[in-house]
Amino acid sequence: MTRQQRLVLAIAILSSFVAFLDGSVVNVALPAIADELGGGLPLQQWVVDAYLLTLGALILLAGSLSDAFGRVRILQLGLLGFGVASVLCAVAPSAAFLVGARLLQGGAAALLVPSSLAIIISTFSGAAQGKAIGTWTAWTSAASITGPLLGGVLVDGLSWRFIFAINLAPIVVTLWLISRLEPVRATGQRPRIDVLGAVLGAIGLGGPIFALIEKDGYRWNSPVLLVPLIVGVASLAAFLWREHRHESPMLPLSLFRVRNFGFGNIATTFIYGALSLGFFAIIVFIQQSAGFSATLAGIATLPPTLVLLVLSSWFGKLAGIHGPRMFMTLGPLIAGAGFLLMVTAGHEFNYWLQVFPGIVLVGIGLAVTVAPLTSGILGSIDPARAGIGSAINNAVSRVAGLVTIALAGIIAGGALDVDGFRRIALTTAALMLAGAIVSFIGIRTPTAPTSSQDSSSQHPHGAYPPTGEGSREIP
Repeated sequence: MTRQQRLVLAIAILSSFVAFLDGSVVNVALPAIADELGGGLPLQQWVVDAYLLTLGALILLAGSLSDAFGRVRILQLGLLGFGVASVLCAVAPSAAFLVGARLLQGGAAALLVPSSLAIIISTFSGAAQGKAIGTWTAWTSAASITGPLLGGVLVDGLSWRFIFAINLAPIVVTLWLISRLEPVRATGQRPRIDVLGAVLGAIGLGGPIFALIEKDGYRWNSPVLLVPLIVGVASLAAFLWREHRHESPMLPLSLFRVRNFGFGNIATTFIYGALSLGFFAIIVFIQQSAGFSATLAGIATLPPTLVLLVLSSWFGKLAGIHGPRMFMTLGPLIAGAGFLLMVTAGHEFNYWLQVFPGIVLVGIGLAVTVAPLTSGILGSIDPARAGIGSAINNAVSRVAGLVTIALAGIIAGGALDVDGFRRIALTTAALMLAGAIVSFIGIRTPTAPTSSQDSSSQHPHGAYPPTGEGSREIP
């Protein structure tokens, strides 16, 4: 691995780490935030959902900006914005101020994830790319899963405000590493930004997401829900129509005709929807029904993190050699089996017998799945479109998680007691099974093109397979 590649990998990991960490670290701090700022349950919901709302609504635009203006430049802007928003969250004097800062923070996070992954795709190739994505996946997934543990420690030992202040150190380090990158040459004509498409896409995602977030506070016939839902659906339809006809679309629908990209995003919907629902239920259940403290609940969910850190890079490298299909099929089956084991949870709760074996299996399944899934999807498209491809895949995973968590109350039957947890565990296992089936049916292992094949349309599956171990220029 060259010096440039090592720098790129470190930058990509640190940039995404803060975004993934902040998406999960706040959960265990919600009671303390409400105690100090007031607002009760509605405030707790908005502290989480404001971040997800702008992140999900703007991530497609962020991917387009990444391809248009350069991944490194957009990363720098996202890091600076995230740092400023984190400071605003840490010093928030009121509930409304905190929610507004979280909206800004989610928007800045949308700039980080697609660009960080795109510079990996643009810098590594072949088995080295799979291994790099595996390393990136291990650390960013670890950030999501260890968030509750870190949040619990900070809330119990210091203050909830420190969960936002800790973002500053990795941001400063990442900006310093970016300054040490070799100069980047222009790679061609800058694509145009579809501004109207960006607005339609943001409203199309934001409207329905708002309705799902607020559904517990209003009846479905309330204008508060109906207006954003109808406007959002109409905007989404208009967005798809415009992107189909626009000469420089923000969301190139042709990407979904690439077999691995299209089926990979369907698999992502099931797999990441399951993960979001499953870990949400575990953390809430072991606190509410088993009496775990916030810190202890975080410790109880550590096993998947440790498994990811040990195995994810290895499986990413194997997927770079053997192709993603086998791993994207077996991984969700293993994780689904882990959630099925948790159905044994009963009123006489025993973590070591009822949760620990299953959660270890989930970690193994994640390690097998996530890096091959990411490299299989993004490795199937032109590297020049890696930014928007990454943004689409991240938007799919975020929206899938938002929807499944919004439906958690319905699935659980109104409460995350023993029976409710069992229903969610079964549902999560079923979603994992669906992801495995989609992967088995839809994913193909790309074959190397002949010398005459120089475009995705010439490859039987529309793929751009890895062609070597060398580095590429960073767009």
